[in-house]
Amino acid sequence: MARNEQLIRQHRILQILERSRFGRTLGEIREDLVDELGLSSLHERSVRRDLDALQAAGLDIRSQQMSRGRVWKLGPQIKEVHRISASATELIALSLGRDLLYPLAGTPFWMGIESFWSKMREELPEAVWKHYERYRRALHVRGMPKKTYERQHGMLKTLHRAVVEHRVVAIEYEPVGRPKRKRVIEPYAVVFYHGSLYIVAADHMFPPDAVDRIRHWKLDRFLKADGIDKWFVMPDAFDLDEHLNRSVGIFSSDGRPKRFRIRLTQQAASWVREDPWHSEQTLQQQADGRYLLTVMAAHEMEILPRVLALGINAELISPVAARRQLGHMLAEMRAQYED
Repeated sequence: MARNEQLIRQHRILQILERSRFGRTLGEIREDLVDELGLSSLHERSVRRDLDALQAAGLDIRSQQMSRGRVWKLGPQIKEVHRISASATELIALSLGRDLLYPLAGTPFWMGIESFWSKMREELPEAVWKHYERYRRALHVRGMPKKTYERQHGMLKTLHRAVVEHRVVAIEYEPVGRPKRKRVIEPYAVVFYHGSLYIVAADHMFPPDAVDRIRHWKLDRFLKADGIDKWFVMPDAFDLDEHLNRSVGIFSSDGRPKRFRIRLTQQAASWVREDPWHSEQTLQQQADGRYLLTVMAAHEMEILPRVLALGINAELISPVAARRQLGHMLAEMRAQYED
């Protein structure tokens, strides 16, 4: 844990020095670290050891005596290493990615994107930018939600820091249609899915061996998030990619994903090939010309809306409980539209 904290501090020291033109004293660096990392205490000796370690690693960090004391700043070798170069094609790819990530506006991640984009604009020749702008007019990104996370900026900063530091967080959370609740969580990761941010975290309300302890919390529903002076250890057996791959969408899995089988017309099968529901789905043609889609999902509500969207071109076969649930939904919908 101490080694991890040291690496976090050293990375943040580099960021502090990068944005400081005239350098920072040990005391100023210490104050910045305490503020930005939310530390309760930090000695200047620790900061000096971190600077020594960065210099020993070959980074060009220099100290200079000035009127306000000895200051540390980045040397010219680092500035040369960080000099940015890009082609018009690379700019187009970067700007498309920037558009796709627009829902992150108001978060530290978006600020990083904008800061890097500004550096690109300052460094690259005008001819490259004109070439980029001419071709960029023909490429457009659509379908991204018009939302920002400005209200949750501070909470996301706390949660992201907790993920890096393995720090326990006390939260207030308000699910849709239910009263707000207080929880204590162990944040494992931040996930960006369909224009929204989710926190994959263990819920302290459940014992460590509970299969449904790890849940997905939508950032939009957070009312409060405060780091507390407790730390956790990530389970050795936990693999984030494997965990997320158990579901079609972003529903949390209790460790027992279900196998769904859907009968599709040829037209619907073509749509599902074009826009797969899951990376491990299978499509098998049947004797009558229709297709059988088999896909794993963590929750019925990851599948039922997709089946409904296909109308008469899809029929849910199994699990039987999900088929019955869909039948009840269709009956209620029919009654709603009977005038």
